[in-house]
Amino acid sequence: MTVLRTPGGFSLRFRPRALAVGAGCALLAAGLGVLAIAGGDYPMTPADVLRTLLGGGTPAEEFIIHELRLPRLVTALLVGAALALAGAVFQSLVRNPLGSPDMLGFTQGASTGALIVVVLGGGSLALSGAAVASGLATGLLVSLLTWRTGVHGYRLILVGIGITAILTGVNGYLLTRAPLMDAARAVLWLTGSLDGRGWTEALPLLIVLATLAPLVLLGCGPALRMLEMGDDTAAALGVPVRRLRMVLLGAAVLLVSFAAAAAGPVSFVALTAPHLARRLTRAPGPNLLPAMCVGATLLVGADLLAQRAFTGHQLPAGAITGAIGGAYLVWLLAAQRRAGRL
Repeated sequence: MTVLRTPGGFSLRFRPRALAVGAGCALLAAGLGVLAIAGGDYPMTPADVLRTLLGGGTPAEEFIIHELRLPRLVTALLVGAALALAGAVFQSLVRNPLGSPDMLGFTQGASTGALIVVVLGGGSLALSGAAVASGLATGLLVSLLTWRTGVHGYRLILVGIGITAILTGVNGYLLTRAPLMDAARAVLWLTGSLDGRGWTEALPLLIVLATLAPLVLLGCGPALRMLEMGDDTAAALGVPVRRLRMVLLGAAVLLVSFAAAAAGPVSFVALTAPHLARRLTRAPGPNLLPAMCVGATLLVGADLLAQRAFTGHQLPAGAITGAIGGAYLVWLLAAQRRAGRL
């Protein structure tokens, strides 16, 4: 760890390797993004993309990039960063490597609201709003069920698993009640897709991420590292444990809900990105900022692979992240077993 002291007497602690990992992931995400924008029915070269982004493209290139392809890329970056930040927070709160929105019921909660709108015949705007509202309601329910003993540890995981099981059944029933075409649209959304995403989906998530990320990174990040040492130790160091947990839980649920509203419940990014960030940085703690960069890179790369893997056919990005994340989860469980932790 490096300590930087300013002339005014302030000091800033940072890990050079963590900064290098974050910067490297950001550059990789930018490169993958240029390749993603360049492909499609109207192919361009990376030089054409960069020239157009700098204002030197033709009217056709300006329209295709700024109105059709750039919003999809921005949505992928924001969704990946939001899910990764939420996943890092959840894993630190429960002090468990399997803690993520996918496992704790929040993703399923957002899906339930969206499916209700599909059954009732609502539009995409109502679907996004319902996903946010239902995700927040699920977070409130989890908080109420775990309030007496505190939102932490295995109790939160067990409550989340129970809620996930209930909502999975509800979601299956809602799919059977939807008209065939609407059910097909709902299944595509439930897989997690970035196809057709525009600025309407990206801007709300951008506002939420720009508001909550500084709060989590700067306002709660140092206290979250202390919280990982245990509630008693954190309380002895002056951390308001219960209030901090509720603030972080609320921020993480908001990030997950708005990410689901933008691109559907993209699976395993929230679980995988924090693990990869810790392995790359080789640093203890939640590694919030590197996790965000890794999450954004993962989703942009998955979306690029989904567009190019099969000629003439695009897969939902969630199908790629699900396959990668599922394989990583199996490997993680095997590694935990070999280490005697399972």
